[in-house]
Amino acid sequence: MKHRIVVLGAGYAGCYAAGTLARRLSPADAEITVVNAVPDFVQRLRLHQLAAGQAIEAPPLADVFAGTGTRLQVARVVAIDPERRVVALADAAYGDGELGYDTLVYALGSRGDDHGVPGASEHAFDIASRPSALRLRERLDSLGGRGESRSVVVVGDGLTGIETATEIAESRPGVSVTLVARGELGDRLCAGARGHLRRACDRLGVTVLEHTVVDAVEATRVLCADGTALASDAAVWVAGFAVDPIAAAGGLEVTENGRIVVDRTMRSVSHPNVYAVGDSAYAIGDNGRPLPMSCASAGYTGMQAVAAIVGRLTGRTIANTKLDYPGNHISLGRRDGILQTVDEQGQAKPKYMGGRKAARIKAGILRMSLWANAHPTFGLPRRRHRLVPAPDAAAEPTAARVDEAAA
Repeated sequence: MKHRIVVLGAGYAGCYAAGTLARRLSPADAEITVVNAVPDFVQRLRLHQLAAGQAIEAPPLADVFAGTGTRLQVARVVAIDPERRVVALADAAYGDGELGYDTLVYALGSRGDDHGVPGASEHAFDIASRPSALRLRERLDSLGGRGESRSVVVVGDGLTGIETATEIAESRPGVSVTLVARGELGDRLCAGARGHLRRACDRLGVTVLEHTVVDAVEATRVLCADGTALASDAAVWVAGFAVDPIAAAGGLEVTENGRIVVDRTMRSVSHPNVYAVGDSAYAIGDNGRPLPMSCASAGYTGMQAVAAIVGRLTGRTIANTKLDYPGNHISLGRRDGILQTVDEQGQAKPKYMGGRKAARIKAGILRMSLWANAHPTFGLPRRRHRLVPAPDAAAEPTAARVDEAAA
């Protein structure tokens, strides 16, 4: 009987994990199923561009996994039962049901977090998913042109908030954009990069309110704790992200905010047949600090999980791949950007790159990420690893020999 590997989520981390497992494991021994709520690959790193009105490619996952031997099921994950090793699904095409697994890769990512602020979920837009980004786009389209005074308030001064505010300001010159920052704008950047960011906001006409807390969101206003009321034709809430409570409800050990606690190999510390990658995983990096929710973290945790799964199933030595956070790549519209590297403690280094060159590098990284996820088995080897007999996939490998056969 084939070893059943189920990957939940086909974002950056899930696509990478599924494709690389298909490349490295023999289809004679392993059956890989990817479950995703939508049929397309979503470039989450570019959803602020989509919301601003730009055309962003969304490759069909059926094409992405065509010819890999990977089975795709478009369904919503309702629950997991790690004791029975099943996943409960809501499938619009085939009805609700359960999917069994021997190894589970949990890559459901994150969603917007309104922090319980009154009115945020009812009146504010977010860009954590393609449908929500498209809803914001429709709203921006309805605001009219240069002759009308329209205002957009972006709440949240993290990287997503900065990119969203500057992208809308550049793409929609007839709209007045205000960015609400809880602290100092760009406080994770070096002094030079912070200055560059402020100049970019000034150039694009983005009004920045620092050290400002939002107490409530209404249909036409954003209310701040200091009594300020900001007129808003569209409020955009990008003040953080949260994970789905599915893992916690299933009994996995999670952090206070619901991220799955994993060991150095991305394996759940409470359920050894479950691996977590991307935003869903609470992983400690090589610097001893938790990896942040980011595309870079998705890549590193995905590589480590794949190495561990392949090693445990084939009897190979499990290598510790790099768990690093190199820095921030920030777009400031289409013609400007900031590349900020960080040190081993995650603090900004004193030098940065800004301007058109930084924007081109960021665009190149996005193109490379899309291509890599749209070709998950590029460079498929002639020989893939066969599984060694094992009573339990969770057991550590005991054989030094690797049994390989032609794919």
